Amino acid sequence: MYYPPVGFFFKVEFIGLDGVTENDNRFQSVSGINMDIGTEEVREGGENRFVHKLPQSAKFPNLILKRGMLTDSGLIKWFEDAVQNFDFKPITVQVSLLNEKIEPLVSWKFVNAYPVKWEISSLDAVRNEVVVDTIEIAYQYFTRS
Repeated sequence: MYYPPVGFFFKVEFIGLDGVTENDNRFQSVSGINMDIGTEEVREGGENRFVHKLPQSAKFPNLILKRGMLTDSGLIKWFEDAVQNFDFKPITVQVSLLNEKIEPLVSWKFVNAYPVKWEISSLDAVRNEVVVDTIEIAYQYFTRS
């Protein structure tokens, strides 16, 4: 009997980034793993009943990673270099869905990835919540293996 994989057992790796520790690879959620093909509508000349939809290039949304805030992280330097110094170092980010033996079932490699947004959750004295880092990463394309 086939059971679909669960979405809570995964790991994130930053390939080609120095100073990243095991803590940097732990996230509570990953979103934005999708792509779509845009279309362009072309009306046929002299024929008002038809509109042709032609494919355009693929679009990839930003990858969004969320985790409890770390005060010391190798990712922080990568992000600060990009934002403060405008020194971008594109890397490969790999997200792997794991099985019960901690082996990858499927992996997605995000090529030429770089940080574009880092957000800290609200600080609120009334709520008892963990401070969450939200990291948004742009990339050129991704592959699935």
